[in-house]
Amino acid sequence: MEKVRVVSFVMIIIFSLPTFSSLVAAEWESDGWIKNLIGPDRLAIGDEFGCHGFENKDINEDLWIIEECKDYLLSNTNASRWGKDPISFGTPSGFINDKTSSELIDNGFKIIGDMVSNNPSGLFTVERNGGSIEKNIANISLIEESPKDSLVSVYWIARIHDLRVREDKQFMESLENNASIWFTTWGEWYNHKSSSNNIEITIDNSSVHVTLPIDYNNSWKVPGSIHIHSNKSIISVKDIEGNNYSVLSKNDQNLKNGWRQVESGIVATINPGETIVLEMQNLSNFSLISNPLYTFNDLHHSVTIVGHHVTNMREWASDFLESPILFTWLIERASEPNFNWPIIIIAIGTLIATPIAIKWLIVMDAKQIINYED
Repeated sequence: MEKVRVVSFVMIIIFSLPTFSSLVAAEWESDGWIKNLIGPDRLAIGDEFGCHGFENKDINEDLWIIEECKDYLLSNTNASRWGKDPISFGTPSGFINDKTSSELIDNGFKIIGDMVSNNPSGLFTVERNGGSIEKNIANISLIEESPKDSLVSVYWIARIHDLRVREDKQFMESLENNASIWFTTWGEWYNHKSSSNNIEITIDNSSVHVTLPIDYNNSWKVPGSIHIHSNKSIISVKDIEGNNYSVLSKNDQNLKNGWRQVESGIVATINPGETIVLEMQNLSNFSLISNPLYTFNDLHHSVTIVGHHVTNMREWASDFLESPILFTWLIERASEPNFNWPIIIIAIGTLIATPIAIKWLIVMDAKQIINYED
């Protein structure tokens, strides 16, 4: 009987261990499409890559995610053609506390969104004001009726759990054919506005010098734009070395440097560290009137589509590989299936041990019966 008790005790331990076994720390997947093919192609077009944390994790509770997400992104891509470091972070809906906002700022993030209920100091908050591109939900009127110089942020998610979401192709076509829109990203729009405010103008005899100083505190080097009001004839526009400066077309909808003449004067977009020289006729009585231009090329307003919770670039971007519309991709590192190897090993051991133990018990019972009869 003593041996039976021992075997029973061992069996109880075997079946109880899975219950008390500790969970294994989650592992995280890497999305190769960010680094290969899709990511580089969209980066070259002008898209921006920001962060959205780790799957099923809340940055308000796990601050370490902010830096880890940044490191993960930088191991796969630059954030933009204008700068290496990511500056946009997709934050949870609702209130962003002081600790979270401080951690974001410490890691170089400047922009958050897009369902935040407060405006944390030191961060620019983007509002989701353009609806979604999801089929049967997209609303083109939200785009067409937007105010002058506004940034319209449109929501996109390719998958909700196991459900594949489809974009509204008619909406996308209407957006691509809207010639009054500047296609941009969160970070590009934010920095272009800042650069536009920093442009300096001086008059020297028959020329106007337009300069955008370099902001050495900014890791992104984004052009700025200006509108110079004048009825004077333009003789030439050249860079500081005397080369003709690039000419913009009214059809240009992606940010680049250059200039073009409009009814009220000229609009110009210049790179940080550049000076352009405008030669104009008869500046003797010229009264300089200018203003920063917040929407590139004097277009009406700006639009970006924001990919949220991007765990797989192929799923999120494969339908937009050639689109002129620019996307702000908020990259989220996906979690791998959480295999608890101790439990698996114990289960296998249990499967092996159980029939052996039962057989041993039967043999012992048989011996006891024989001994009893003897």
